[in-house]
Amino acid sequence: MNKLFLSALALLPLAAAAQNPAPSVLTPEKLWQLGRLGEMAVSPDGRTVAYTVTRYSLADNKGNADIWTVPVAGGAPKRLTETPGSENTLNWRPDGKLTFISGESGTDQLYVMSADGTGKAKLSEFPDQGLSNLKYAPKANFILYTQDVKSGPTTLDLFPDLPKADAKIIDDLNYRHWNVWDDHLASHVFFQPLTADGKPEGYGKDLMPGEKFDSPLMPDGGSEQLAFSPDGYRIAYTSRKLTGKAEAESTNSDIYLYDIHDQKTTNLSEGLGGYDTEPAFSPDGRQVAWLSMATPGFESDRNGIVVYDFASKKREDITKGSELSAGNVRWSADGKTIYFLAVVAGTEQLFVVSSSGGVIRQLTTGAQNYNAFELVGKDQAVANRTTLSAFADIVRLDLKTGKNLKSGRETPLTTINQQELTGIQLGKVEDRRVTTTDGKQMQVYVIYPPDFDPAKKYPTLLYCQGGPQSPITQSQSYRWNFQLMAANGYIVVAPNRRGLPGFGREWNDAISGDWGGQAIRDYFSAIDAISKEPFVDKDRRGCVGASYGGFAVYYIAGHHEGRFKTFIAHDGLYNLTSWYPSTEEMFFAKHDMGGAPWDATPSKSYQEFNPQLFAKNWDTPILVITGGKDFRVPEGQAMEAFGTAQLRGIPSRFLYLPNEGHWVLKPQNAILWQRVFFDWLGRTLKPDGGKAAR
Repeated sequence: MNKLFLSALALLPLAAAAQNPAPSVLTPEKLWQLGRLGEMAVSPDGRTVAYTVTRYSLADNKGNADIWTVPVAGGAPKRLTETPGSENTLNWRPDGKLTFISGESGTDQLYVMSADGTGKAKLSEFPDQGLSNLKYAPKANFILYTQDVKSGPTTLDLFPDLPKADAKIIDDLNYRHWNVWDDHLASHVFFQPLTADGKPEGYGKDLMPGEKFDSPLMPDGGSEQLAFSPDGYRIAYTSRKLTGKAEAESTNSDIYLYDIHDQKTTNLSEGLGGYDTEPAFSPDGRQVAWLSMATPGFESDRNGIVVYDFASKKREDITKGSELSAGNVRWSADGKTIYFLAVVAGTEQLFVVSSSGGVIRQLTTGAQNYNAFELVGKDQAVANRTTLSAFADIVRLDLKTGKNLKSGRETPLTTINQQELTGIQLGKVEDRRVTTTDGKQMQVYVIYPPDFDPAKKYPTLLYCQGGPQSPITQSQSYRWNFQLMAANGYIVVAPNRRGLPGFGREWNDAISGDWGGQAIRDYFSAIDAISKEPFVDKDRRGCVGASYGGFAVYYIAGHHEGRFKTFIAHDGLYNLTSWYPSTEEMFFAKHDMGGAPWDATPSKSYQEFNPQLFAKNWDTPILVITGGKDFRVPEGQAMEAFGTAQLRGIPSRFLYLPNEGHWVLKPQNAILWQRVFFDWLGRTLKPDGGKAAR
């Protein structure tokens, strides 16, 4: 055999590799290159979906959202904007033109363009802050929107001769919330007429003059908490009209109706004690529906659907008696039925119920989440869909009723990250059931490394979910991403333990007042059951989690009886006694702890479940992470935990992110978080010290 032939033969594997490159795995950097699907809006003729996609720049350390469209019937998506300022708040006008808010001019202003992206024009010149949460009246003759107004004096107002003083003078509670301090501004709803060419005319009318309250609810409420009636002369909005200590101790928000004709405001949900949010008028305007929680102070109560009839002035929970907690309510075109989403058994599915109540029917099944949806005509919908192996895309759903009602036939409309994920190998996701210590069947997701070989042994992570009542579903996280953990060589065990929605109210509510009880035993049941598999390396198991999951990590660290070789707690509650008076939403602390630590007889939360009491048993390396702007679980909790570990001689590290809150939102901080996270796991769980992962 001649040397030339041998050389050619030697090159064959290289050529094959070039044509069929070895599959790669997900990395933190790749995760932040992915486009993230945002809002969706269906055109008046039902033919087009407009949506936003946000992409992030690590160099600029920020994201930018642009507008795309895709035909509902299917076809190639089209990008309509590519500006330095993000576009948001999509609205289709009756004339088929698309409006949106953009910050490209320096402030958030209203723009319009044709459905093909041509003819873009700026419609507003609002000074200073611009506007947000804009919605059109059905005839496009009015708009509503929100702006911040002054709600009280600042320190500079009180002492104008001390312009460089940066102190805050505080006399009441709710002086900070989630990740922001009280800035003495309140978000108010405004109403304003439009000219014939669609420009705001005159000055906006404040529907909440002189009030110190916010609409929508802070920090996450948006335009879904505001609505125009079909005739355009009534506006429903959500607000929690409480301040100070009362606001800190209550979930009592209400649905308010403002009549443009008589300029009067009516509280439609008066007497309902919990959260009332997201009003939606029936197509004929005779009724309005909203989401309602019954229990005051319980932020994770079941969301029922209340329907209010304007003629009879009666309201009814049309889902009363159901175990489902509703979201994303939409009326059918004829007003006879209401569609909504709900979490069930580790997924999020679409349901329908008569607007007068009755049997609730499940329209979709399968291992996916429909995270949001919009109706198209009378028998279709478009939905934001994810799975634990697929990032968000838009799909079209066939909602035709009949014998095959539960099929939920699905047609993909977008492939947002097809290019970025080409060649990326993802791990298998397994849906298992584990028997708990009290004989219940608990759902557990197990995610395997992409190149999983059952003949090998793998380090394994028990993932502890936060909330404490936030479900583990088929959603995608950009921090606690199971596929990313699996890509680094770990088996991930993610139990839907006691307290997580989708398994009935008894299961959901069981964790309140019992943080260190059955939920923790559920975690042990999960890791013990999966650890019976021969491919789990029992000598290399870790326990990780955030928020309540961070609490669980701290608590388990004092009770794990040698199960784990490492711990990672992000924004976890370490000392419940000091946490209670330093958090901001006191209603949450009071409800879930079963009272205050200074009560005459403190609840078992403080006497039996406080992780700080069991730190004397800590014997395992721990990584502690917190954000300096996390006011839900203030930074002192992490400092106490890290200080305890250091003083006790426990190998430990503290990652402090001074400008992040309960979540890590800045791209470079997020990448840093992942690098520290996997470096710590590598040092403590992998024989090579994590070099392979790094």
